[in-house]
Amino acid sequence: MKRPQLIRPALLEARNITRLYGPKQGCEEIDFTLHQGEVLGIVGESGSGKSTLLRVLSGLEKPDNGQVIYHRSEPSFSELTGTDLTSPELTSPEPAHTGLGGAEGALDLYAISEARRRALLRMEWGLVHQNPRDGLRLGVSAGANVSERLMALGQRHYGNLRAASQDWMGRVELDPRRIDDAPRTFSGGMQQRLQIARTLVTEPRLVFMDEPTGGLDVSVQARLLDMLRTLTRQLGLSVILVTHDLAVARLLAHRLMVMRQGRVVEAGLTDQILDDPQHDYTQLLVSSVLTP
Repeated sequence: MKRPQLIRPALLEARNITRLYGPKQGCEEIDFTLHQGEVLGIVGESGSGKSTLLRVLSGLEKPDNGQVIYHRSEPSFSELTGTDLTSPELTSPEPAHTGLGGAEGALDLYAISEARRRALLRMEWGLVHQNPRDGLRLGVSAGANVSERLMALGQRHYGNLRAASQDWMGRVELDPRRIDDAPRTFSGGMQQRLQIARTLVTEPRLVFMDEPTGGLDVSVQARLLDMLRTLTRQLGLSVILVTHDLAVARLLAHRLMVMRQGRVVEAGLTDQILDDPQHDYTQLLVSSVLTP
């Protein structure tokens, strides 16, 4: 996928992020900027640190060192629907600014309260898990799974919630007539589609995807990838994508970061990295010598 031609404002910054569990386990000294409307792929073999980095970036795991800075420069769905992250119940006692020179709308992810981080993930961000069962409530209907995030933002009209659920089921190529069926009756590929609908129904500013096609049959993967590419373009999503599959990265990502033993060894435009890799490790990945 080609990188957008216009330089867009920064959305998320990683500044010297380090999270270690032991020697060469985790991630170390990671720096990058994600721009609005951009898809950044993070690739590498198992144990390279990419999943640890994703957990830190998405607010699920505090780093040992460094900052994750989120720029809230445009009205979000939560603000447009009257739910504000700066409301008293969501903020910590300390001021909202984080020592960034008073930059308006900039949040230091780990300088705010845990409750506010959770609210951010629920209201302005989205997370697509590798295992869809980790991102779904299996005990409620498909429609309830999709509409639940809207309810968290204060929407209560039953007819509107149901209509939104049916619309999004259709957009991810699920039969809207199955709105009242439980997710456990769906196949793995269908569950992943439902999880994606649940994640995108609020049109989040930023989406984290952890191996979104992992564990699916090749034919199911192909359809899911085509759908993800379409939705990403239609919604202008900003995405951080973790994958070991370079074909997935080529199809979806504008830029790539290649990780090995917790560090970024190469970064650049996707086509540039995959067609003309410079680092020895990247060359091995591209030539499929390493097994992900």
